[in-house]
Amino acid sequence: MTTILLYDSGMGGLTIYDAVRHHFPNARYLYCLDNAFFPYSEKSTSLLIERAEKIVGTLAEQFSIDMVVVACNTASTVVLPALRAKFAFPVVGTVPAIKPAAKLSQTKVIGLLATKGTVERDYVTDLIDKYAPNCVVEKIGSTALVEIAEQKQQTGKVDWERLTHEIKPWQKITALDTVILGCTHFPLLKAELQQCLPQVKFFVDPAEGIANRVASLLSDVDDEKGENLAFCTQRPNDFLDKQGVLKEWGFRRLIQLEV
Repeated sequence: MTTILLYDSGMGGLTIYDAVRHHFPNARYLYCLDNAFFPYSEKSTSLLIERAEKIVGTLAEQFSIDMVVVACNTASTVVLPALRAKFAFPVVGTVPAIKPAAKLSQTKVIGLLATKGTVERDYVTDLIDKYAPNCVVEKIGSTALVEIAEQKQQTGKVDWERLTHEIKPWQKITALDTVILGCTHFPLLKAELQQCLPQVKFFVDPAEGIANRVASLLSDVDDEKGENLAFCTQRPNDFLDKQGVLKEWGFRRLIQLEV
């Protein structure tokens, strides 16, 4: 059976999984949330690479993996070369959709909403220089929004005061017409962000682009369908809540992974 592994520090990578499974509904999916190191946003480059190699290596020993998707912008900015050098299967990353955002924007004032770890990477600066040289790119790096998205996913509730505080600098930028959702958690807050930033016409989610990239590398999928499994790297206090959410997304079980 065709097996695709996705991983993130939390549940945000499920937005990428959702787009990929629409292309390949018969694949078996493994999803690992590295909650022992949540959030990734302020972790060092060396630690992110170490975690990537451990998670992918551990699961590759247990399953025959055909594709890995690093479903995290922060990790993708640093771990892809190491994973591609170590493993034979294709590895797809998730990076901020700066190129399509620059094309969409009519005012050429765009916002990159990401984690602190992402907005500070040289990789992202290079993407802006290459694909948006004619744009003003405003940046907000927020760990709080990741936590707010996780809370919404599990409880259905949003901390509006905290969310509004995080994006307050952009509320007075009337020319801002395009926002890049530069963290896989942030599409979960798209409706709330639209309310807080009514001047923004376009919210750019990279999920479909990532799914298209997976499709270009994985042409054939076996008809045999195995059960989708989710893994966490430490048992959280809200284990049953997380397991319930993951079941709603199509994962049969949540299993603690020793890495």
